[in-house]
Amino acid sequence: MSNPSQQRLYYLDAVRALALLLGVIFHASLSFMPMFIGWAVMDISTSSAVPVFVLISHCFRMVLFFLIAGFFTRMTQYRSGYIASRLKRLGIPFILGWFALRPLLLSGWIMGSQSMQGDVAIDEGLMQGFSQLFDDSTAWFTGTHLWFLYYLLMFTVVAVIGHQLLSQVPRLKQPLTQFADAGIATICNAWWGIFLLALPCAVILWFMQNWGIDTPDKTLTPDWPVTALYGLSFMVGWLLQRNSHLLITFSRLRWQTVVLAVVATAACVWVARHEGYVVDMRSALVKVAFVCSYALMMWTIIVLVLGLCRRAFSQPRRWVSYLSDASYWLYLVHLPVVIWLQIAVAELALFWWLKWLMICLGTIAISLLLYHTLVRSTCIGELLNGKRKSQVLTH
Repeated sequence: MSNPSQQRLYYLDAVRALALLLGVIFHASLSFMPMFIGWAVMDISTSSAVPVFVLISHCFRMVLFFLIAGFFTRMTQYRSGYIASRLKRLGIPFILGWFALRPLLLSGWIMGSQSMQGDVAIDEGLMQGFSQLFDDSTAWFTGTHLWFLYYLLMFTVVAVIGHQLLSQVPRLKQPLTQFADAGIATICNAWWGIFLLALPCAVILWFMQNWGIDTPDKTLTPDWPVTALYGLSFMVGWLLQRNSHLLITFSRLRWQTVVLAVVATAACVWVARHEGYVVDMRSALVKVAFVCSYALMMWTIIVLVLGLCRRAFSQPRRWVSYLSDASYWLYLVHLPVVIWLQIAVAELALFWWLKWLMICLGTIAISLLLYHTLVRSTCIGELLNGKRKSQVLTH
């Protein structure tokens, strides 16, 4: 395990912002899917290119987010009052955000349904959205995109408390840490080490309800395949911070990784066309091919994103730091804005990509305006990002 120096890893700011901003672009694309997927609204302009983007972007964005979260968690866990700070920074937005955003999302779904029938009543949609908020007490704190806060809080508490408990049993801690350190070193140092990450992820993906990564927003009971996948990613980030000299090696831009990413992505996109239920040996083999290519696509893209950000953003940039701070707020509030803008443009006779761009830029602009005027220099900004002073990201 390496000792931390005082060199700040500026590119991790960019990675964190990218992972969250990609969520905005991802959700903004869903109304342009060429088939109905249960989203709030379906645009009159669709494209077969959108499912490809959805497949690729969804495979890695939240896995990357939890990896970065695991890295930061281990880096800051020794700060005084860390658990209380995490409970406040994650728990309060999760609870208050649900009460604030859930009725707006319900309204969006109601108005989206009206839109597909040709008429939208905003006042009626809002009234129904707020009136339905407390209809089902068993659905409290579910049905939003804030599930990631719940899982992150769960991983953080388990990891920090588990680390403290393990420290009390040196005979157990030493062999476990040696095994984990050896494993992460092999993953980082060998070009084929990526397969050691992809293999367990492929097994986990097999047990997802859908092809790809499930969204665990229907219940507070942890979904075990999702928990296993994101928990593994969180632990990889934790181990990369523990062996932080390996982070550069892990994110190295190797030609082998590029080739694997291209091949895995092409294979996954092709196999995904045959998605269906596993009913015989042939369909089982198709799903095996999918989960293997999906898992390899996931980790090769993550490595490439880390490597490209390290190459492009190793030096401090104020706008990157600003976006990194704003990205948490932006992701929290973006979904109602996205859906309302999707409804607003759904019937416009414009190219789908132009409307997609309008939704993305509009959502980011509105969210950043709210952040700059109402959040950044207020108690809300302090809650979300801590006191406005530079964090030391070390390796």
